[in-house]
Amino acid sequence: MNEELLLLIGDKIKAKRTQKNITLEQLATRAGVSKGLISQIENNRTVPSLPVLFNIIHSLEEDLRTFFEDMQDSFNNNHILIIRKGQEKLFSKEPVKGFSYKRILTRTVTSQATDVVLLELRKKSGRKQMIRTDAFECKYILKGDIEYQVDKEVFTLHEGDTLFFDGRAPHRLRNIGETEALILIVYLF
Repeated sequence: MNEELLLLIGDKIKAKRTQKNITLEQLATRAGVSKGLISQIENNRTVPSLPVLFNIIHSLEEDLRTFFEDMQDSFNNNHILIIRKGQEKLFSKEPVKGFSYKRILTRTVTSQATDVVLLELRKKSGRKQMIRTDAFECKYILKGDIEYQVDKEVFTLHEGDTLFFDGRAPHRLRNIGETEALILIVYLF
């Protein structure tokens, strides 16, 4: 299983459990596993075996097909992905006071090289022509308001938003704000 799918499974189990007001301990008892294991699965720290995963899904009174149905949509529509500010997922990586980790994006992409870039865009600047890049592109808006066009779709992005797409699709951007914009870009070649 790839990391992206594992994150979706852990998140889905936690969402279903909390939606149904089931405690960690109750779910663990129903599934015949430890409370600690359920916590590790929900926090993406361990991978459940297939029988354990099926027991957990059954213990949540979920149909297997329904449980995995919307996950398939995540994989089918992953050519463009936008994560709005506030949609990041908090997770606990280490018990250090004052540390707050937020997962913005996890995607499995076969890549040979990575390029990390800061792009500053002056007020009202933009690209007129559509370009293509031989890389997957992840754009995190650090400051400003950006209009991004990928193929025929146009997205308005603000500080804290993330855009992920296959750069082989024609694309262009422009600063639509009243100030300079700053974008953190990660190219995965």
